[in-house]
Amino acid sequence: MGAPPFLLIGNPENRRVTLFQAALAARGLPPAHVVPWRELLREPAVLADLPDTERLVRIDAAGESFEVEKALLKRGHEDARALGCAVLTPEQIDALPEDRGRILCPRQYHLGFLRTLSQLEAIFAEHPRWRVLSSPASIAELFDKRLTSRKYAARGIPVPPSLEGITDVESLRTRMREEGWREAFVKLSCGSSASCLGIFRLGRSDESLFTTLEQTDTGWYNSLKVRRLREPRRVEAALEFLLREGSQVERALPKARLRGEFFDCRVLMVRGEPAFTVIRQSRHPITNLHLGGKRGDMDAFLAAVPPRELEAAMETCRQVARAHDCLHVGIDLMYEAYFQGHAVLEANAFGDLLPNLRRDGLSVYEWEIREALR
Repeated sequence: MGAPPFLLIGNPENRRVTLFQAALAARGLPPAHVVPWRELLREPAVLADLPDTERLVRIDAAGESFEVEKALLKRGHEDARALGCAVLTPEQIDALPEDRGRILCPRQYHLGFLRTLSQLEAIFAEHPRWRVLSSPASIAELFDKRLTSRKYAARGIPVPPSLEGITDVESLRTRMREEGWREAFVKLSCGSSASCLGIFRLGRSDESLFTTLEQTDTGWYNSLKVRRLREPRRVEAALEFLLREGSQVERALPKARLRGEFFDCRVLMVRGEPAFTVIRQSRHPITNLHLGGKRGDMDAFLAAVPPRELEAAMETCRQVARAHDCLHVGIDLMYEAYFQGHAVLEANAFGDLLPNLRRDGLSVYEWEIREALR
């Protein structure tokens, strides 16, 4: 018998899907049957009515589609309203023009995504011959930075110290002073790709926020230019927005440096083992590649990190992978200054978009396909 076919839930026009299909072709396998997010959100039967034949099911990111974003906002409307969140009504959502980079009620969007993942769980339960590579429950968990931080800490996995129950700027200031923190990361609990993120610096006479957020007359936007806000009114407004939408607040640990620049790592775990590592290097502590960071040199990294600390960090990544029912997990890992320790910053359900990276002749997606078929 041949390999079971792949069933892929994703946005067909997105490079995540096109690169995965190319990887299947490179492995001599037939293309995946793609169920578009937009069709699944419009009519779940497009997935539920598929026959229960043996399949490998891959759930990919729903982002980078305005049509899908609006559909998920609608799905999250009732749940957001019940929680007292800022909400957009279905009528307001229908009237929205596409405005690239604009942030539209992220908590409402997230609640719509959670509702959809729950529905997927029910559909998969009716198809026992489908092998789901990353369970919807684990994906939902990985999209909650507060939950995963608590979970990892309870398992003895090193994470930055965090503050619970921070809902306004004044309580943030008070708790930081009590803990003796000078800087804290404030990041949207359900965010990704450094969206809705800031480093808040608490000074004796002034405050600042180093952030990807930008406010205009039409709303909040994710900017590709990281900036430092110093005007008190703008700092306060950005922090209030982040805290109102639900944020993870954690101590900004000093990062180790590589050739004079800050760096951290994206470690892609596949079937519980480190498969690929990308060094992300920048002049400032936010190292994401799309925000001006660059891929660091692996040889320089291996020469700098003590072997014992490297192995300890990889064992930490194994512990994170074991905490989730996922074929692959992308872990953001930092080494502390002078390599005096390490910490898991967060883990990502869809953290495997790492183009132009190969190991033993295989791309990231080819590697995942091989491991899925084992």
